Amino acid sequence: MPDVRATIHRITEAAEAFLRNLEDPDQRAEATFPFDHDERENWHYVPRPRAGLSRGEMLPAQLNAAESLMAVSLSVEGVRKAHSIIRHETILGELEASDGSLRFDRLEGLYYFSIFGTPGSVDPWGWQVDGHHLSLNMTVIGGERISVTPSFFGANPAEVPHGAHKGLRILKEEEDAARSLLRSLDSEQTRRCTIYPTAPPDLITRASRKVEMGERVGLPASMMTADQREGLVRLIEAYVGRKQANVAREQMRKIRSAGLSDIHFGWAGGHHPGQGHYYRVHGPTFLIEYDNTQNMANHIHSVWRDIHGDFGRDLLREHYEQAH
Repeated sequence: MPDVRATIHRITEAAEAFLRNLEDPDQRAEATFPFDHDERENWHYVPRPRAGLSRGEMLPAQLNAAESLMAVSLSVEGVRKAHSIIRHETILGELEASDGSLRFDRLEGLYYFSIFGTPGSVDPWGWQVDGHHLSLNMTVIGGERISVTPSFFGANPAEVPHGAHKGLRILKEEEDAARSLLRSLDSEQTRRCTIYPTAPPDLITRASRKVEMGERVGLPASMMTADQREGLVRLIEAYVGRKQANVAREQMRKIRSAGLSDIHFGWAGGHHPGQGHYYRVHGPTFLIEYDNTQNMANHIHSVWRDIHGDFGRDLLREHYEQAH
């Protein structure tokens, strides 16, 4: 995987540059943790207190270094969406202030960067950015392998209803690709695809540290037509495509190697915009969850989870086994 190693090298250099910019001991203490610290798996997507160094505390050069770390870790589209989610806090704050529903600080500065372990070391290390509706968790093992999960992207409002940004949909592809696949199903496929009569109020896995979803339910790809399977792949690629290109290609290779036929697509709730809905794509190695039920079905939560490898657990297990 020479391309992935090259990506890891760039991510490592960007992480080292970020740390070099933290000359203040207090800032460095806020931003750095031992690799095995409990905080590494402490993630969430709701407004709440967080560890790490916030964007709002950073000097311009530090913020540029943090942005560079995010840029080399994601695809162009992934970076665009991540930045849009951060900027969306200002839009959400304005909308909530206008209708009297503002309860939380909605600030672009409330996204927190953390480094775990020592970038460039032969030992595992990782980094995280965590805030409202955005959580990226990366783990690097031996300078050759990388985990980019859990990966959460959300948007409230999913579609901006009015104002200067009216019509903005940050997670357009994630919704439209799923709706397109749903519309392509016949009545029997739709019946098989429906996993609950109404949509759950949030992701089933929430911000759990480990995925425990149980058996796959819904419509398996083995019961789809060739065109429908292509639609399923497009939906998966809407999520994988957030990752850096070399990492995304390796991810899709693993998914295809594990077998598309065993991937299940499940839907719950209404079929039309404005109706609460939920879907999941559950494969042998991964889980996608998407929920849009809050705020009159205008509030998206979406996540990519690795069944066995969130926070690099599978890669770490192999790494430690080989070391003994």
